[in-house]
Amino acid sequence: MLGWRLVMSAILVPAIIALFWLDQQLGGGAFILLALCLFVAVRNAYELADLLKVRNLRPHFMATAGLSCLIVLAGWGHVYVPAAVESSATSLLISFGWIGAALTFSFLALLALEAWRYHAPGHSMESLGGNLLIVCYAGGLMAVTAQLRWFPNSQTGYFAIASMIICVKCGDTFAYTFGRLWGHRKLAPILSPGKTQMGLVGAVCGSTLGGWLWLTYAGRLFGTSITPGSVWNILAYSAVIGLIGLVGDLCESLIKRDVQKKDSAILMPGFGGLLDLLDSPLFAGPFALAWWMLLPPVL
Repeated sequence: MLGWRLVMSAILVPAIIALFWLDQQLGGGAFILLALCLFVAVRNAYELADLLKVRNLRPHFMATAGLSCLIVLAGWGHVYVPAAVESSATSLLISFGWIGAALTFSFLALLALEAWRYHAPGHSMESLGGNLLIVCYAGGLMAVTAQLRWFPNSQTGYFAIASMIICVKCGDTFAYTFGRLWGHRKLAPILSPGKTQMGLVGAVCGSTLGGWLWLTYAGRLFGTSITPGSVWNILAYSAVIGLIGLVGDLCESLIKRDVQKKDSAILMPGFGGLLDLLDSPLFAGPFALAWWMLLPPVL
């Protein structure tokens, strides 16, 4: 299983980075990224809706998938309606405004849906909460993470997204490896019995190493103007993003543990569903965006 995970990571991560490189050559609209985000949002909504078919929950796949796509499209709002004053901070606020409006509309639409589906007490609020979880997870986190494509600037966008993916996936791979080889003490025995304290050490070590290598040496792939910043900032960014990715993994485990399921779906051996593969990047993405806006690790 360890070898399979390493092989799949070695295939998927370079493939995604190559897709980013191609999309950057096509301009600032990021339409390949948009198509990818829409596909991921629909697939994640499907897996979450399937997970939440328990107890009194009545997830609605079509509604949540459509609203998740709406939220992702709202993340491109600043591309369609650019700011009158060009600045990364202003454009990011406009983009968050579009995303916030889409989330508000989604809440109202889902509330109206439950009013229309109402038959008896004991189902509506649970279903509303489950559907809101789906659109926030599948659509909201994806839309916010995608903002790294343009902020703090569009020239380093895909380089920034790739740095976050490298950190969390190297952290995930090292966590699994350290845990299998030396893990004895459980990290969260009730929530996720497979996680170990040595896995936590591996996650920080792997993300720090992977992030440092990427941010220091991979800039030439995306532009000669990208040069590494402070080594301490790079190391801190890499370690923190890897640690947050591990928290994201645990948070997805919370959903699966509560509905008593092992994987979000059966899609890829060794990984489970797409949600199992993307839980860490989706959770770490907003934190990476904040870091790149406040303390960019490259110049």
